[in-house]
Amino acid sequence: MKNVEIIFLMFMIYSFLGWIVDIVGNFLSKKQIVNRGFFIGPYCPIYGFGALFITFFLHLIPVQNYLFVFISCILICSFLEYMTSYVLEKLFHARWWDYSNEMVNINGRICLKTMIPFGLLGILIFYVTNPFFLYFLSQISENILTIICVILVTVFLIDMILSFQVLIHFRTLIASSKAKDKTDDIRNIMKDKIKKHRRIHLRLLNAYPLISKRVNSFFKKIKL
Repeated sequence: MKNVEIIFLMFMIYSFLGWIVDIVGNFLSKKQIVNRGFFIGPYCPIYGFGALFITFFLHLIPVQNYLFVFISCILICSFLEYMTSYVLEKLFHARWWDYSNEMVNINGRICLKTMIPFGLLGILIFYVTNPFFLYFLSQISENILTIICVILVTVFLIDMILSFQVLIHFRTLIASSKAKDKTDDIRNIMKDKIKKHRRIHLRLLNAYPLISKRVNSFFKKIKL
């Protein structure tokens, strides 16, 4: 049971760290802070799953070196990113990211610009952070681990339910546009709904991945 709890906590840790990486990366490239998470909370599960896939896969391989780990992490994370983009688009008729303008990309879902960082982060995860986190978590008593996991699982499930309800509610409206990038459509939908549910939609606006800085300015003008 403790092993399962440690795996879940590793998932949550990397989901949170991935959320941080996304925010920092977006800030460096666009000079604005945008909550890139699919969920309302401060975590991106795709990073958590990616870290776990890397960990489990590489521990099954007896022979390893930096180049092998680098290439394996690129393939694992790129596949996960591609499938996540595909599934989300099929479910909600909206793209969370679009790399169509990048020089080397596959259907706009993955690109060379993200593949290299995947490989480098995979090396960091496998050789540095995994040993540290596993050692740290193994030192925590089972009772404390259980309490932490119960709290995080509860919060995560509630967040997942709320996030999916919101996206399902907006799905048909978002799908009406033919644009690949749904930023403008999502922004307009949020602005139309804001009069009825101001505080709720302000929080969702911060959680929604492709909302522009102009909408945040809109909320500041109405003093929320």
